[in-house]
Amino acid sequence: MIGGIGIWELIIILVIILLLFGASRLKDIGKSLGEGIKGFKQAVKEDEEEPKKVAEAKPKELPESAEGAPKKAEDTAKAKESSGK
Repeated sequence: MIGGIGIWELIIILVIILLLFGASRLKDIGKSLGEGIKGFKQAVKEDEEEPKKVAEAKPKELPESAEGAPKKAEDTAKAKESSGK
């Protein structure tokens, strides 16, 4: 029993729905619902994989300094501290 509804009540409800909508329309509704669930699962899976790709990505280097060597994030932070910013 689901919430006070027994097996016979469920069967009667299903028969009424079948009479109202017809077998072919119920088939189409089920197919559309299944495709929607499948699309939702794929979207959730893609969202879970995206942070992993970002974490594995190689960090970008900062633009080259006047001397021609790439700047490091630590050097940039030290320069800001010494300039008083």
